[in-house]
Amino acid sequence: MDLQKLRDNSDAQADYMMEEITTIIKTCGKRLPGSEGEKNAVDYMANTLKEYSDEVKIEPFEMHPKAFFNWIHIMVTIILMAMVSYFFIPLLAIILVGVAMLLMLLQFVLYLEIVDWIYPKRTSHNLMALKHPKGEVKRRILFNGHPDVAHEWTMSYLISGDAFVAHFIISMVGIVALVGISIASMVLQGGVTVGMPTGVPMIMGLVCLVFVPFWIAMYRMWNTSVIVDGANDNLTGCYMGIAVMKALHDEGIELENTEVGVLLTGSEEAGIRGARAWAKRHGASGDYKDVETIIYAYDTLREGKFLCVNKKDLNNTVKADKHASELFYNAAKSIDITCSYGSVPLGATDSAAFNKGGYQAVGITALDHKLRNYYHTRYDTYDNMDKQCLSDCYKVTVKTLEDFDNGK
Repeated sequence: MDLQKLRDNSDAQADYMMEEITTIIKTCGKRLPGSEGEKNAVDYMANTLKEYSDEVKIEPFEMHPKAFFNWIHIMVTIILMAMVSYFFIPLLAIILVGVAMLLMLLQFVLYLEIVDWIYPKRTSHNLMALKHPKGEVKRRILFNGHPDVAHEWTMSYLISGDAFVAHFIISMVGIVALVGISIASMVLQGGVTVGMPTGVPMIMGLVCLVFVPFWIAMYRMWNTSVIVDGANDNLTGCYMGIAVMKALHDEGIELENTEVGVLLTGSEEAGIRGARAWAKRHGASGDYKDVETIIYAYDTLREGKFLCVNKKDLNNTVKADKHASELFYNAAKSIDITCSYGSVPLGATDSAAFNKGGYQAVGITALDHKLRNYYHTRYDTYDNMDKQCLSDCYKVTVKTLEDFDNGK
């Protein structure tokens, strides 16, 4: 089916998205993972989607919102213990660093729930809305976003996104340096030793103390007193799919064999927990695998020139679906919208959880990975959005739906 008429109305749909995002921010409250504000936003969007959909369902799931970032507190504490241990038992310092790095690998790099059980449990929610085709369902496309937000990143707000990244890198360099001097100390002292070092080993330890302030500062990487509004990250992602559903409804368009849906997954900022819960619940029973089903996970649609199809996700460890990726990229090129291939080098989008759960998904972002001042700060507000970016991404989304419906 030709959906040119929907694309021609892209500016009006961008206005609609911005108006609705403003309403949610003003009326629903702060939307931390598992909070009342997050649930209010889900309920609001569910009520909106009931007008445009044939089926709307909200699914609760349990999670531990503080665990995803608070593992850093555990890691830093272990690293500081390792720094002290260096001056008495260098081998113990190496062992402690190994424990800390294993925690980082499992809890952050792979997003596993290793220490979640330590923290309080909360209930978050996923939302699914489906618009059925006129005939038999032969294919399905789902547009995903996450309604929750994060605490403000302290360094990004006070200095810049570059400073946030630099702080993280310097801290990691310090950890590597601690391992290096621990090994060197053991070599210089002839093996495993117990007691205060002297000479070069002592000098190396004193020099390594320069990293201690950076490690301690990691306790305040985020500011728990400030909850961002999350206009761009990620109500823009939520409303991209809702706008498509609205446009199909307003124009009275019913596709013949393509089912269209919006999937909003909670607690993405707590380690893509909502997408993981959805994939685990439905993937195990084979739900939505009866026909080819592709999922577009939109996240932070703010800078059109950086519209990107992320072929790798979850710290570059998870590959996106090839068909879904090419479909969106080719759709953009066919209507002369700037788009590129890229990856998520640090962190993840919900696409990673869907792909790991056996679904075909890809993350779509429109932000500079050289983080701007709006990313995870109090500047991510309803008056700091980019209408042109939303309009262009909407056009590509509609073209992707058109091409998918036509069998590409």
